[in-house]
Amino acid sequence: MAMKRVVVGLSGGVDSSVAAYLLKQQGYEVIAVFMINWHDKTGTLEGDCPWKDDLVFAQLVARKLDIPFHSADLSKVYKKRVVDYMFHEYENGRTPNPDVLCNREIKFDEFFKVAEKYKADLVATGHYCRKESFQKDGKTIYRLLAGLDPNKEQSYFLCQLDQGQLSKILFPIGDLPKEKVREIAGELNLPTADKKDSQGICFIGKVDLPTFLQQRLEPKKGDVIEIPRRFSGYLTFDPASTDPEYLARPWKYQPGDGIIIGTHKGAHFYTVGQRKGLNIGGKKEPLFIIGTDTQRNIIYTGEGKNHPGLYRKGLAISAGDIHWVRPDLALNPGESEAFHIRIRYRQPLQKGTLHMAEKNLYIIFDKPQRGITPGQFAAWYKEDEVVGSGTIV
Repeated sequence: MAMKRVVVGLSGGVDSSVAAYLLKQQGYEVIAVFMINWHDKTGTLEGDCPWKDDLVFAQLVARKLDIPFHSADLSKVYKKRVVDYMFHEYENGRTPNPDVLCNREIKFDEFFKVAEKYKADLVATGHYCRKESFQKDGKTIYRLLAGLDPNKEQSYFLCQLDQGQLSKILFPIGDLPKEKVREIAGELNLPTADKKDSQGICFIGKVDLPTFLQQRLEPKKGDVIEIPRRFSGYLTFDPASTDPEYLARPWKYQPGDGIIIGTHKGAHFYTVGQRKGLNIGGKKEPLFIIGTDTQRNIIYTGEGKNHPGLYRKGLAISAGDIHWVRPDLALNPGESEAFHIRIRYRQPLQKGTLHMAEKNLYIIFDKPQRGITPGQFAAWYKEDEVVGSGTIV
């Protein structure tokens, strides 16, 4: 039987380095490819381009493991499908998740095309997640499962993958704790053994977000309005209602609601749940952003982490943005089912019910959730399996 060829995305970090090693130990023919996805330094907190250092580390690891090394410049498509999308979302008052987009659009789409050039049978990454497969009605069904290390688990970032992509992916370190990955790298004297994990926006690094966004979005002075906890015009829900559409509605604030307490530089630079960046003092408790209006250039704030404006009972996902990792488990209009839900990375799974309607999917939580943010992804799970996901309206 011929040896299977695997292209591993070697990022210059310890996780992908150990993934490449394990694949080689398992008998695969391993080829390393480093993705160059960003050149612009504007807004980055480091003095130079982080990817250049990562490239050197990736080359050293490939040399140490004695595997072929290549690089692929995907910066044009990354700008179009990730960065431009980010700017568009922020401009319209939503907060995108570039890491989820990067995985869907780049690592497991464009990178697959690169792998085809090297006649790869499979593609591998250093993500902390797992996959399984089984037969159903004569067809292979792939399951995307959480990684076993609860502190590094990354299945949420992969919640937009489909069956075709999963059929070609390997996650060599998904069964390992991070400590074991570091230990293996240390035993092999890999150059990345003690290298810190990358942080910030996928392939861009740590950025000052307002500075980064100001490349395309102009600062525009507007009012900061505080909504008092007991404001008479505050929107409340009927606690007896069981209508998913009603329960999933976001809070709405009207002209004249609340009190003007300051100014900001542009509503599109802020996001629901944000605490820092307002520079408004004189309060007993911190101010949090509870709403943004990019049309009227207003941001709404509430005092204290328990302000009711930070909490919602449910959320909606437009029909066109619903994605089923497991299409065989998709709900039909009129159907409802209980799932565990996550609305941000590292959030503990929350109990809730999905209600499928004609034009929207409504997720109603057992307990109100803090900081439900338009533009972010909600992912739903059955035990440790990602079943589907969608963009929050």
